[in-house]
Amino acid sequence: MKEFDDFNFSVEKYTKELTRECVGGSDLQQRKKEIEAYNEQTSATLKQTCKKNYMEFIQTAKEISHLESEMYQLSHILIEQRNILASMTDGKTATQLKADSTEVDSSSGATAGAGGDDLENSHATRAVKEMVQGFNGNLEGKTFLNEGALIELDGNDYRPIQRVFFFLFNDVLIVCKVKHDKRLDFLTEYDPKKIAVINIKDLDGVKNAINIITPDGSKIYQSITAAGKTEWIEKLEEAFRFDQQKKSKKGQAPQPPNRAKGAANQQQAKSTSTTPEKQASISPQQTEPKSLEDETPEWLGTASEEIQTLVAQRHFEDAQALIKRTQDFFLTANRKKLPQAANIESKVKQQEIKLINVLLKELSNSHNRNLQIALRAAKRPLKILVEMGRYRQASSTLLKVCAVSLRVAQREARRNNAEISELFFCDLTQVACDFLAAFEQQPACVSALVVWCNAELQYFASQLIKHYLTKGTTLEAVAKCVERVRKPSTKLTEIGLDISYHLEGLLRTTLESLIEESRQRLLDSVGRTEEIWQPYNLQTKTNLKRLLLELDALGIDVRGQATGDTWLNLTQSTVVFIRHFLQLTEHCACLAKCETLVQKLEYLLRDLFLAQHSLKPPSDMAVDPNFVMKNKIFLVDNLLPIAIDKFRQISGRQCENLRELHTKLSRQQGAPLPRQRSVYTTDVF
Repeated sequence: MKEFDDFNFSVEKYTKELTRECVGGSDLQQRKKEIEAYNEQTSATLKQTCKKNYMEFIQTAKEISHLESEMYQLSHILIEQRNILASMTDGKTATQLKADSTEVDSSSGATAGAGGDDLENSHATRAVKEMVQGFNGNLEGKTFLNEGALIELDGNDYRPIQRVFFFLFNDVLIVCKVKHDKRLDFLTEYDPKKIAVINIKDLDGVKNAINIITPDGSKIYQSITAAGKTEWIEKLEEAFRFDQQKKSKKGQAPQPPNRAKGAANQQQAKSTSTTPEKQASISPQQTEPKSLEDETPEWLGTASEEIQTLVAQRHFEDAQALIKRTQDFFLTANRKKLPQAANIESKVKQQEIKLINVLLKELSNSHNRNLQIALRAAKRPLKILVEMGRYRQASSTLLKVCAVSLRVAQREARRNNAEISELFFCDLTQVACDFLAAFEQQPACVSALVVWCNAELQYFASQLIKHYLTKGTTLEAVAKCVERVRKPSTKLTEIGLDISYHLEGLLRTTLESLIEESRQRLLDSVGRTEEIWQPYNLQTKTNLKRLLLELDALGIDVRGQATGDTWLNLTQSTVVFIRHFLQLTEHCACLAKCETLVQKLEYLLRDLFLAQHSLKPPSDMAVDPNFVMKNKIFLVDNLLPIAIDKFRQISGRQCENLRELHTKLSRQQGAPLPRQRSVYTTDVF
């Protein structure tokens, strides 16, 4: 089978060689089975490969989603750090003088604490070398910061994977695995300057967890207590900034305090912190701006960053609630006491727009082959958008999603030869009910639903005409198709949506052309078969009984025409026409429920009846004229009244053309003609 994998494989060449090699049909059958087995094996391999690629794609998508969430959280942390640095910069001028006065005291305490730090570092270095198996690194000259036990969690479902133990030094983080015998086995080590720590918000199943982004990937660890989690975050940040802190500590040697110099420094600080323009406006109320800034709530200052974090973590309800809380606060608050009100409000407005875009994207991505699943997935973003007042955007997006699901369901139903009419109108009813329930307080959105129903109805009618009402379709199939469409369409009237008249208008032109086509075809079929104008012999009693029961089911009784055991005193073409005409009357009556089609349907029945009624035997055929007249009288007196009554019962309308025809033909009927007799002459007197 290696020939099939060749790039230059030729089917014709392979077939010729195969027929040349094989002897007889048995060898060819054996080769055929081998090729089929190879085909099945190749198909199975392709399926497994596709499944594997699909699973890898899903895993990659999950990792990308986690990375996006982590990037949002990193942005939130950086914003917090920026705010902290800004506040520290503002207070630096006020604390500079105090730092000068306490510099000598702190330098004397640092000399005493250095010895204790060296002792602690030596103990930690000895403990790592004795307890950790497999670690061969050099810890000389490193500063010990922290140690402790954590639990590593799975990044997808947050289930525990293993217990680990951390040793943190100024430039290395040692990760060890805790064995069952409580011994430590070395796993890996990281540079604290090349890792990032993200605080994970406490969820229902996971608490006190942190996310550490390393060169090997993202890993989640859980602390036993909240205090331990906070301590690890602080220590890792300290290790990250260790070199910067060490450089900042190195400076000029502390000088003895000098009151004159201190007073000069204070005077210089005051002169540099206040410009000449501000010095003229200094008053006892100089501290008022600071007091006004303090009146801004703490949660309000970080509202925009918190909203961004909630959106990144897909807590849309909490984000919307925080936005509403902020807006309500600005409506009632005194803006004169909130210097940063305009800035905060603009940031919150931007986050609100981002949230709306995310929700609209969530809503647009909720489409599914199953309409129920799509509507269920759209409920959450739809509810939040309605609460935020985005009715028009939410309604238009929801209707687009429903249109996709609706058309996919119809396509699959046609492919499986299933009933599409019931499916379409049930789905349409469900969409209308859910839409009205979601936008119950917004009557203006109902117009969008009506326009959407009109568009979907036009699409449904076009597909109906394309696949079921094609040229050449029999009138029976047309009547059944239209009846299956009309019945479920009336269900929409229960929710106040009547689309039956519009549907009839969309199908009217096609139905009229099909009725006219059927009329021509039926008129051409009348009189094609050769008629012998003799009573109908059904050969057996069973056939006669079966025919009588079939005609009884159609509503006409011909037992009075039965003679003997197997004879009917009507021609075979008359009996066939009676059965066909009554069935055709039922189909026409179903279509005549639409008033615009009544006239064409009446013309069809009238012309067909007249065509059968006007049939005559050939002039060269010896036929009893009374028998011919008897067939015509039976059609007028028996068949025509039953057809008129059946049409009225099914359609609910009178068939005026057939009634006029019945009256006209009844008057034209005369007495039966006398039977012709042969006249003989003779010359004998």
